[in-house]
Amino acid sequence: MSALYMKVAEVLSTSPKGKEICVKGWVRTRRGNKNVAFIALNDGSTFYSLQLVAELSGFDEEIIRRVTTGSCISATGVVVESLGSGQTVEIQMQTLEILGDSDPESYPLQKKGHSLEFLREIAHLRFRTNTFGAVFRIRHAMSFGIHKFFNDRGFFHIHSPIITGSDAEGAGAMFRVSTIDPANPPKDEAGKIDYSEDFFGQATNLTVSGQLEAELAAMALGQVYTFGPTFRAENSNTTRHLAEFWMIEPEVAFNEIKENMDLAEDMLRYLVRYALDNCKDDLEFLNGQYDKELLERLQFVVENDFERLTYTEAVEILKKSGAKFEYPVDWGTDLQSEHERYLVEKHFKKPVILTDYPKDIKAFYMKMNEDGKTVRAMDVLFPGIGEIIGGSQREENYDKLRARMQEMHIPEEELYWYLDTRKFGTCPHAGFGLGFERLMLFVTGMSNIRDVIPFPRTPQNAAF
Repeated sequence: MSALYMKVAEVLSTSPKGKEICVKGWVRTRRGNKNVAFIALNDGSTFYSLQLVAELSGFDEEIIRRVTTGSCISATGVVVESLGSGQTVEIQMQTLEILGDSDPESYPLQKKGHSLEFLREIAHLRFRTNTFGAVFRIRHAMSFGIHKFFNDRGFFHIHSPIITGSDAEGAGAMFRVSTIDPANPPKDEAGKIDYSEDFFGQATNLTVSGQLEAELAAMALGQVYTFGPTFRAENSNTTRHLAEFWMIEPEVAFNEIKENMDLAEDMLRYLVRYALDNCKDDLEFLNGQYDKELLERLQFVVENDFERLTYTEAVEILKKSGAKFEYPVDWGTDLQSEHERYLVEKHFKKPVILTDYPKDIKAFYMKMNEDGKTVRAMDVLFPGIGEIIGGSQREENYDKLRARMQEMHIPEEELYWYLDTRKFGTCPHAGFGLGFERLMLFVTGMSNIRDVIPFPRTPQNAAF
Protein backbone atom coordinates (compact mmCIF):
# COMPACT_ATOMS: atom_id res chain seq x y z
CA MET A 1 0.00 0.00 0.00
CA SER A 2 1.50 3.34 -1.06
CA ALA A 3 2.04 6.16 1.43
CA LEU A 4 -0.61 8.89 1.63
CA TYR A 5 0.37 11.90 -0.49
CA MET A 6 0.00 15.19 1.39
CA LYS A 7 0.73 18.84 0.62
CA VAL A 8 3.23 20.58 2.90
CA ALA A 9 0.53 22.99 4.10
CA GLU A 10 -1.66 20.05 5.08
CA VAL A 11 1.16 18.33 6.96
CA LEU A 12 2.04 21.48 8.92
CA SER A 13 -1.56 22.33 9.74
CA THR A 14 -2.73 18.86 10.80
CA SER A 15 0.54 17.44 12.26
CA PRO A 16 -0.33 13.78 11.46
CA LYS A 17 2.29 12.29 13.81
CA GLY A 18 3.03 8.60 13.34
CA LYS A 19 1.60 8.47 9.82
CA GLU A 20 3.63 7.35 6.84
CA ILE A 21 3.16 9.93 4.09
CA CYS A 22 4.56 11.02 0.74
CA VAL A 23 5.55 14.61 0.01
CA LYS A 24 6.74 16.18 -3.23
CA GLY A 25 8.31 19.55 -3.90
CA TRP A 26 11.43 21.57 -4.48
CA VAL A 27 14.48 21.64 -2.25
CA ARG A 28 15.18 24.99 -0.63
CA THR A 29 18.28 23.91 1.29
CA ARG A 30 20.20 20.82 2.28
CA ARG A 31 22.53 20.78 5.26
CA GLY A 32 23.93 18.19 7.67
CA ASN A 33 27.01 16.11 8.38
CA LYS A 34 28.42 12.73 7.41
CA ASN A 35 25.67 10.91 9.28
CA VAL A 36 22.47 12.85 8.62
CA ALA A 37 21.01 15.27 6.07
CA PHE A 38 18.37 17.90 6.77
CA ILE A 39 16.36 18.85 3.68
CA ALA A 40 13.99 21.85 3.58
CA LEU A 41 11.19 21.01 1.14
CA ASN A 42 8.64 23.50 -0.20
CA ASP A 43 5.79 22.72 -2.60
CA GLY A 44 4.26 26.22 -2.86
CA SER A 45 1.18 25.38 -0.80
CA THR A 46 2.43 27.46 2.12
CA PHE A 47 5.16 29.93 2.98
CA TYR A 48 6.86 27.44 5.26
CA SER A 49 9.07 24.53 4.28
CA LEU A 50 8.90 21.03 5.74
CA GLN A 51 12.04 19.49 7.16
CA LEU A 52 13.00 16.00 5.97
CA VAL A 53 15.58 14.10 8.01
CA ALA A 54 17.61 11.43 6.21
CA GLU A 55 19.90 9.01 8.02
CA LEU A 56 22.59 8.74 5.35
CA SER A 57 23.40 5.10 6.10
CA GLY A 58 20.03 4.19 4.62
CA PHE A 59 20.48 6.00 1.26
CA ASP A 60 22.73 5.72 -1.74
CA GLU A 61 25.40 8.41 -1.61
CA GLU A 62 24.79 9.39 -5.24
CA ILE A 63 21.08 10.11 -4.78
CA ILE A 64 21.77 12.27 -1.72
CA ARG A 65 24.40 14.18 -3.71
CA ARG A 66 21.72 15.06 -6.28
CA VAL A 67 19.57 16.72 -3.59
CA THR A 68 20.57 20.31 -4.30
CA THR A 69 18.82 23.68 -4.04
CA GLY A 70 16.16 23.80 -6.74
CA SER A 71 15.96 20.06 -7.37
CA CYS A 72 12.54 18.41 -7.32
CA ILE A 73 12.07 15.32 -5.18
CA SER A 74 9.47 12.86 -3.95
CA ALA A 75 9.99 11.44 -0.46
CA THR A 76 8.17 9.10 1.86
CA GLY A 77 8.58 8.82 5.60
CA VAL A 78 6.98 8.96 9.00
CA VAL A 79 5.79 12.22 10.53
CA VAL A 80 7.40 12.79 13.93
CA GLU A 81 7.62 15.61 16.44
CA SER A 82 10.46 17.96 15.58
CA LEU A 83 13.18 18.47 18.13
CA GLY A 84 14.49 21.56 16.36
CA SER A 85 13.17 25.09 16.52
CA GLY A 86 10.97 26.62 13.82
CA GLN A 87 8.73 23.64 13.12
CA THR A 88 6.41 21.36 15.09
CA VAL A 89 6.83 18.25 12.94
CA GLU A 90 9.33 16.78 10.51
CA ILE A 91 9.60 13.64 8.41
CA GLN A 92 11.95 10.77 9.12
CA MET A 93 12.66 9.94 5.50
CA GLN A 94 12.49 6.32 4.30
CA THR A 95 12.58 6.60 0.48
CA LEU A 96 13.75 9.31 -1.89
CA GLU A 97 13.22 9.81 -5.63
CA ILE A 98 14.77 12.60 -7.68
CA LEU A 99 12.10 13.92 -10.04
CA GLY A 100 14.20 16.70 -11.50
CA ASP A 101 17.87 17.62 -11.03
CA SER A 102 19.09 21.18 -10.58
CA ASP A 103 22.70 21.95 -11.42
CA PRO A 104 24.10 23.94 -8.45
CA GLU A 105 26.71 25.56 -10.68
CA SER A 106 24.17 27.20 -12.99
CA TYR A 107 20.95 27.48 -10.95
CA PRO A 108 20.50 31.28 -10.57
CA LEU A 109 18.70 31.03 -7.20
CA GLN A 110 21.44 29.01 -5.52
CA LYS A 111 22.22 31.88 -3.15
CA LYS A 112 19.91 34.06 -1.07
CA GLY A 113 19.57 37.84 -1.12
CA HIS A 114 18.95 38.46 -4.82
CA SER A 115 17.64 41.94 -5.66
CA LEU A 116 14.12 42.39 -7.00
CA GLU A 117 15.65 43.92 -10.14
CA PHE A 118 17.63 40.72 -10.76
CA LEU A 119 14.58 38.55 -10.13
CA ARG A 120 12.60 40.51 -12.74
CA GLU A 121 15.18 39.40 -15.29
CA ILE A 122 14.41 35.75 -14.48
CA ALA A 123 10.65 36.09 -14.01
CA HIS A 124 10.24 32.48 -15.14
CA LEU A 125 12.05 31.34 -11.97
CA ARG A 126 11.18 34.00 -9.41
CA PHE A 127 8.03 32.11 -8.35
CA ARG A 128 10.42 29.81 -6.45
CA THR A 129 11.58 32.49 -4.03
CA ASN A 130 9.97 33.19 -0.66
CA THR A 131 9.06 36.70 -1.79
CA PHE A 132 7.19 35.81 -4.94
CA GLY A 133 5.63 32.71 -3.48
CA ALA A 134 4.11 35.01 -0.86
CA VAL A 135 3.07 37.68 -3.37
CA PHE A 136 1.32 35.29 -5.73
CA ARG A 137 -0.44 33.34 -3.00
CA ILE A 138 -1.80 36.69 -1.82
CA ARG A 139 -2.74 37.58 -5.40
CA HIS A 140 -4.79 34.39 -5.61
CA ALA A 141 -6.49 35.15 -2.29
CA MET A 142 -7.37 38.68 -3.41
CA SER A 143 -8.78 37.40 -6.70
CA PHE A 144 -10.91 34.84 -4.89
CA GLY A 145 -11.94 37.44 -2.30
CA ILE A 146 -13.15 39.80 -5.04
CA HIS A 147 -15.37 37.15 -6.60
CA LYS A 148 -16.65 36.14 -3.17
CA PHE A 149 -17.45 39.75 -2.22
CA PHE A 150 -19.58 40.32 -5.31
CA ASN A 151 -21.14 36.86 -5.42
CA ASP A 152 -22.26 37.10 -1.80
CA ARG A 153 -23.98 40.42 -2.61
CA GLY A 154 -25.90 39.11 -5.61
CA PHE A 155 -23.72 40.54 -8.40
CA PHE A 156 -23.31 38.78 -11.74
CA HIS A 157 -19.86 38.36 -13.29
CA ILE A 158 -19.72 39.62 -16.90
CA HIS A 159 -16.94 38.73 -19.35
CA SER A 160 -16.36 41.94 -21.29
CA PRO A 161 -14.53 41.80 -24.65
CA ILE A 162 -10.76 42.10 -24.90
CA ILE A 163 -10.93 43.19 -28.56
CA THR A 164 -12.96 46.36 -29.09
CA GLY A 165 -13.70 49.00 -31.70
CA SER A 166 -14.07 51.82 -29.16
CA ASP A 167 -11.92 53.73 -26.67
CA ALA A 168 -13.87 53.81 -23.40
CA GLU A 169 -11.77 56.61 -21.96
CA GLY A 170 -11.49 58.70 -25.10
CA ALA A 171 -7.80 59.08 -24.38
CA GLY A 172 -6.11 57.03 -27.11
CA ALA A 173 -2.94 55.04 -26.27
CA MET A 174 -4.42 51.73 -27.41
CA PHE A 175 -2.83 48.62 -28.90
CA ARG A 176 -3.97 47.93 -32.46
CA VAL A 177 -5.38 44.47 -33.30
CA SER A 178 -5.05 43.69 -36.98
CA THR A 179 -4.37 40.94 -39.52
CA ILE A 180 -3.43 43.45 -42.23
CA ASP A 181 0.03 42.97 -43.74
CA PRO A 182 2.04 45.90 -42.31
CA ALA A 183 4.43 45.79 -45.27
CA ASN A 184 1.65 46.10 -47.84
CA PRO A 185 -1.59 47.37 -46.25
CA PRO A 186 -4.68 48.08 -48.37
CA LYS A 187 -5.30 51.80 -48.89
CA ASP A 188 -8.47 53.83 -49.43
CA GLU A 189 -8.88 56.69 -51.90
CA ALA A 190 -7.28 59.12 -49.42
CA GLY A 191 -4.21 56.93 -49.13
CA LYS A 192 -5.01 55.81 -45.57
CA ILE A 193 -5.10 52.20 -44.41
CA ASP A 194 -8.43 50.65 -45.40
CA TYR A 195 -9.55 48.79 -42.30
CA SER A 196 -12.73 47.63 -44.03
CA GLU A 197 -10.53 44.86 -45.44
CA ASP A 198 -9.23 43.91 -41.98
CA PHE A 199 -10.44 40.83 -40.08
CA PHE A 200 -13.22 42.67 -38.23
CA GLY A 201 -13.98 45.08 -41.07
CA GLN A 202 -12.93 48.09 -38.99
CA ALA A 203 -10.05 49.35 -36.85
CA THR A 204 -9.92 47.40 -33.57
CA ASN A 205 -7.85 47.56 -30.42
CA LEU A 206 -7.16 45.84 -27.13
CA THR A 207 -9.58 47.16 -24.51
CA VAL A 208 -8.69 49.82 -21.96
CA SER A 209 -11.80 49.10 -19.88
CA GLY A 210 -14.82 46.81 -19.63
CA GLN A 211 -16.96 49.58 -18.14
CA LEU A 212 -19.13 50.48 -21.12
CA GLU A 213 -20.06 46.85 -21.75
CA ALA A 214 -20.74 46.37 -18.03
CA GLU A 215 -23.19 49.29 -18.18
CA LEU A 216 -25.14 47.45 -20.90
CA ALA A 217 -25.45 44.39 -18.69
CA ALA A 218 -26.40 46.43 -15.61
CA MET A 219 -29.37 47.84 -17.54
CA ALA A 220 -30.86 44.34 -17.53
CA LEU A 221 -29.24 42.38 -14.70
CA GLY A 222 -29.16 45.16 -12.11
CA GLN A 223 -25.72 44.72 -10.59
CA VAL A 224 -22.74 43.26 -12.41
CA TYR A 225 -18.96 43.34 -12.38
CA THR A 226 -16.12 42.59 -14.75
CA PHE A 227 -12.69 41.27 -13.79
CA GLY A 228 -10.34 41.01 -16.72
CA PRO A 229 -7.18 42.20 -18.47
CA THR A 230 -6.94 45.74 -19.83
CA PHE A 231 -4.24 47.38 -21.90
CA ARG A 232 -2.66 50.84 -22.23
CA ALA A 233 -0.04 51.63 -24.87
CA GLU A 234 1.60 54.35 -22.79
CA ASN A 235 5.38 54.57 -23.03
CA SER A 236 5.77 54.78 -19.27
CA ASN A 237 8.47 53.09 -17.21
CA THR A 238 7.35 54.17 -13.75
CA THR A 239 6.90 51.88 -10.75
CA ARG A 240 3.11 52.39 -11.06
CA HIS A 241 2.43 51.59 -14.72
CA LEU A 242 1.99 48.44 -16.78
CA ALA A 243 0.97 47.95 -20.40
CA GLU A 244 -1.19 44.96 -19.40
CA PHE A 245 -3.03 44.89 -16.09
CA TRP A 246 -6.27 43.65 -14.53
CA MET A 247 -9.34 45.70 -13.66
CA ILE A 248 -12.37 45.08 -11.48
CA GLU A 249 -15.33 47.18 -12.66
CA PRO A 250 -18.73 46.93 -10.95
CA GLU A 251 -21.78 48.70 -12.42
CA VAL A 252 -25.02 49.03 -10.47
CA ALA A 253 -28.40 50.16 -11.77
CA PHE A 254 -30.24 52.67 -9.56
CA ASN A 255 -27.07 53.57 -7.60
CA GLU A 256 -26.05 57.21 -7.39
CA ILE A 257 -22.75 58.68 -6.24
CA LYS A 258 -23.28 58.07 -2.50
CA GLU A 259 -24.13 54.39 -2.99
CA ASN A 260 -21.13 54.12 -5.31
CA MET A 261 -18.83 55.43 -2.57
CA ASP A 262 -20.39 53.06 -0.04
CA LEU A 263 -19.79 50.07 -2.33
CA ALA A 264 -16.16 51.04 -2.97
CA GLU A 265 -15.42 51.52 0.72
CA ASP A 266 -17.16 48.27 1.69
CA MET A 267 -15.24 46.34 -0.96
CA LEU A 268 -11.81 47.69 -0.04
CA ARG A 269 -12.28 47.11 3.66
CA TYR A 270 -13.58 43.60 2.96
CA LEU A 271 -10.57 42.75 0.79
CA VAL A 272 -8.01 44.07 3.26
CA ARG A 273 -9.70 42.13 6.06
CA TYR A 274 -9.77 39.05 3.80
CA ALA A 275 -6.00 39.35 3.31
CA LEU A 276 -5.37 39.72 7.06
CA ASP A 277 -7.56 36.71 7.81
CA ASN A 278 -6.30 34.39 5.06
CA CYS A 279 -2.70 35.39 4.25
CA LYS A 280 -1.21 35.78 7.73
CA ASP A 281 2.07 33.92 7.16
CA ASP A 282 2.82 35.55 3.82
CA LEU A 283 1.95 39.04 5.11
CA GLU A 284 4.14 38.60 8.17
CA PHE A 285 7.06 37.63 5.94
CA LEU A 286 6.58 40.66 3.66
CA ASN A 287 6.14 42.90 6.70
CA GLY A 288 9.49 41.75 8.10
CA GLN A 289 11.36 41.66 4.82
CA TYR A 290 10.15 44.69 2.86
CA ASP A 291 7.78 46.98 4.72
CA LYS A 292 7.86 47.15 8.52
CA GLU A 293 4.60 49.13 8.56
CA LEU A 294 2.60 46.86 6.23
CA LEU A 295 0.44 45.08 8.81
CA GLU A 296 -0.14 48.31 10.70
CA ARG A 297 -1.25 50.04 7.48
CA LEU A 298 -3.64 47.22 6.56
CA GLN A 299 -5.17 47.33 10.02
CA PHE A 300 -5.43 51.11 9.66
CA VAL A 301 -7.70 50.73 6.61
CA VAL A 302 -9.93 48.15 8.29
CA GLU A 303 -10.39 50.24 11.43
CA ASN A 304 -10.97 53.71 9.93
CA ASP A 305 -13.96 55.08 8.08
CA PHE A 306 -12.93 56.79 4.85
CA GLU A 307 -12.94 60.60 4.82
CA ARG A 308 -15.22 62.06 2.13
CA LEU A 309 -14.82 65.53 0.67
CA THR A 310 -15.07 67.35 -2.65
CA TYR A 311 -12.24 68.05 -5.04
CA THR A 312 -12.75 71.78 -4.39
CA GLU A 313 -12.31 71.29 -0.64
CA ALA A 314 -9.22 69.17 -1.25
CA VAL A 315 -7.61 71.83 -3.45
CA GLU A 316 -8.15 74.45 -0.73
CA ILE A 317 -6.53 72.17 1.86
CA LEU A 318 -3.54 71.58 -0.40
CA LYS A 319 -3.11 75.29 -1.21
CA LYS A 320 -3.19 76.22 2.46
CA SER A 321 -0.97 73.36 3.59
CA GLY A 322 2.34 75.15 3.15
CA ALA A 323 3.78 71.92 1.73
CA LYS A 324 6.22 72.12 -1.18
CA PHE A 325 4.84 70.08 -4.06
CA GLU A 326 6.70 69.24 -7.26
CA TYR A 327 3.53 69.99 -9.22
CA PRO A 328 1.61 73.19 -8.37
CA VAL A 329 -2.03 72.67 -7.48
CA ASP A 330 -4.95 74.90 -8.40
CA TRP A 331 -8.62 74.38 -9.16
CA GLY A 332 -8.94 72.65 -12.53
CA THR A 333 -5.65 70.76 -12.37
CA ASP A 334 -5.55 66.99 -12.13
CA LEU A 335 -4.23 65.97 -8.73
CA GLN A 336 -0.91 64.14 -8.72
CA SER A 337 0.09 61.24 -6.48
CA GLU A 338 1.98 63.61 -4.17
CA HIS A 339 -1.20 65.65 -3.60
CA GLU A 340 -3.33 62.56 -3.01
CA ARG A 341 -0.84 61.06 -0.56
CA TYR A 342 -0.57 64.33 1.36
CA LEU A 343 -4.32 64.31 1.94
CA VAL A 344 -4.30 60.68 3.08
CA GLU A 345 -1.04 60.44 5.00
CA LYS A 346 -0.49 63.92 6.39
CA HIS A 347 -3.80 65.78 6.62
CA PHE A 348 -6.54 63.26 7.35
CA LYS A 349 -4.38 60.26 8.28
CA LYS A 350 -7.01 57.90 6.85
CA PRO A 351 -8.26 56.76 3.42
CA VAL A 352 -9.99 59.53 1.46
CA ILE A 353 -12.75 59.64 -1.16
CA LEU A 354 -12.74 62.76 -3.34
CA THR A 355 -15.83 63.69 -5.32
CA ASP A 356 -17.13 66.33 -7.76
CA TYR A 357 -14.14 66.87 -10.03
CA PRO A 358 -13.96 69.52 -12.77
CA LYS A 359 -15.65 68.16 -15.88
CA ASP A 360 -12.70 69.08 -18.10
CA ILE A 361 -10.38 66.53 -16.47
CA LYS A 362 -12.85 63.65 -16.44
CA ALA A 363 -14.39 61.29 -18.99
CA PHE A 364 -17.41 62.02 -21.18
CA TYR A 365 -19.77 59.53 -19.52
CA MET A 366 -19.76 61.11 -16.04
CA LYS A 367 -22.95 62.82 -14.85
CA MET A 368 -22.79 66.61 -14.73
CA ASN A 369 -23.58 68.41 -11.49
CA GLU A 370 -26.04 71.29 -11.44
CA ASP A 371 -23.19 73.83 -11.30
CA GLY A 372 -22.27 72.95 -14.90
CA LYS A 373 -18.57 72.84 -13.93
CA THR A 374 -18.15 69.58 -12.07
CA VAL A 375 -19.15 65.95 -12.52
CA ARG A 376 -20.17 63.25 -10.06
CA ALA A 377 -16.81 61.55 -10.14
CA MET A 378 -15.12 59.83 -7.19
CA ASP A 379 -11.55 58.73 -6.51
CA VAL A 380 -10.55 56.61 -3.53
CA LEU A 381 -7.10 57.48 -2.18
CA PHE A 382 -4.95 55.12 -0.10
CA PRO A 383 -1.75 55.60 1.91
CA GLY A 384 1.40 54.78 -0.03
CA ILE A 385 -0.54 54.47 -3.29
CA GLY A 386 -2.65 57.54 -3.97
CA GLU A 387 -5.59 56.76 -6.25
CA ILE A 388 -6.64 53.12 -6.00
CA ILE A 389 -10.21 53.44 -7.36
CA GLY A 390 -11.75 55.79 -9.89
CA GLY A 391 -15.46 55.92 -10.61
CA SER A 392 -18.57 58.02 -11.09
CA GLN A 393 -22.28 58.21 -11.41
CA ARG A 394 -22.91 57.81 -15.14
CA GLU A 395 -24.88 60.27 -17.26
CA GLU A 396 -28.21 58.55 -17.92
CA ASN A 397 -29.84 61.36 -19.91
CA TYR A 398 -29.62 60.77 -23.67
CA ASP A 399 -29.46 64.42 -24.76
CA LYS A 400 -26.91 65.40 -22.12
CA LEU A 401 -24.68 62.41 -22.88
CA ARG A 402 -24.84 63.05 -26.61
CA ALA A 403 -24.01 66.73 -26.12
CA ARG A 404 -21.04 65.82 -23.94
CA MET A 405 -19.76 63.36 -26.54
CA GLN A 406 -19.96 66.03 -29.22
CA GLU A 407 -18.17 68.50 -26.95
CA MET A 408 -15.34 66.01 -26.39
CA HIS A 409 -15.27 64.83 -30.04
CA ILE A 410 -16.30 61.26 -29.22
CA PRO A 411 -17.58 59.64 -32.47
CA GLU A 412 -21.27 58.87 -32.02
CA GLU A 413 -21.28 56.24 -34.76
CA GLU A 414 -18.75 54.14 -32.80
CA LEU A 415 -20.83 54.27 -29.62
CA TYR A 416 -24.39 54.16 -30.99
CA TRP A 417 -25.01 51.06 -28.86
CA TYR A 418 -23.98 52.95 -25.71
CA LEU A 419 -26.32 55.81 -26.54
CA ASP A 420 -29.13 53.31 -27.15
CA THR A 421 -29.16 52.37 -23.47
CA ARG A 422 -30.17 55.98 -22.75
CA LYS A 423 -33.04 55.77 -25.28
CA PHE A 424 -34.64 52.57 -24.03
CA GLY A 425 -35.42 52.34 -20.33
CA THR A 426 -32.59 54.47 -18.97
CA CYS A 427 -32.06 54.84 -15.23
CA PRO A 428 -29.53 56.33 -12.79
CA HIS A 429 -26.51 54.06 -12.41
CA ALA A 430 -22.96 54.19 -11.14
CA GLY A 431 -19.75 52.20 -11.05
CA PHE A 432 -16.01 52.31 -10.60
CA GLY A 433 -12.76 50.68 -11.59
CA LEU A 434 -10.23 49.11 -9.22
CA GLY A 435 -6.79 48.42 -10.65
CA PHE A 436 -5.99 44.96 -9.31
CA GLU A 437 -2.24 45.55 -9.31
CA ARG A 438 -2.69 48.81 -7.39
CA LEU A 439 -4.59 46.84 -4.77
CA MET A 440 -1.80 44.24 -4.75
CA LEU A 441 0.82 46.94 -4.19
CA PHE A 442 -1.07 48.12 -1.14
CA VAL A 443 -1.77 44.67 0.31
CA THR A 444 1.76 43.30 -0.17
CA GLY A 445 3.78 46.43 0.57
CA MET A 446 5.83 45.93 -2.60
CA SER A 447 7.11 49.15 -4.13
CA ASN A 448 7.11 48.26 -7.85
CA ILE A 449 4.00 47.20 -9.75
CA ARG A 450 6.11 44.79 -11.82
CA ASP A 451 6.56 42.68 -8.71
CA VAL A 452 2.84 41.97 -8.12
CA ILE A 453 1.96 40.53 -11.54
CA PRO A 454 3.47 37.23 -12.70
CA PHE A 455 4.70 38.40 -16.10
CA PRO A 456 4.90 42.22 -16.36
CA ARG A 457 4.34 43.80 -19.76
CA THR A 458 6.17 47.10 -20.03
CA PRO A 459 7.83 49.11 -22.84
CA GLN A 460 10.48 46.96 -24.56
CA ASN A 461 9.53 43.95 -22.46
CA ALA A 462 7.20 41.12 -23.46
CA ALA A 463 9.38 38.19 -22.39
CA PHE A 464 8.10 34.86 -21.09
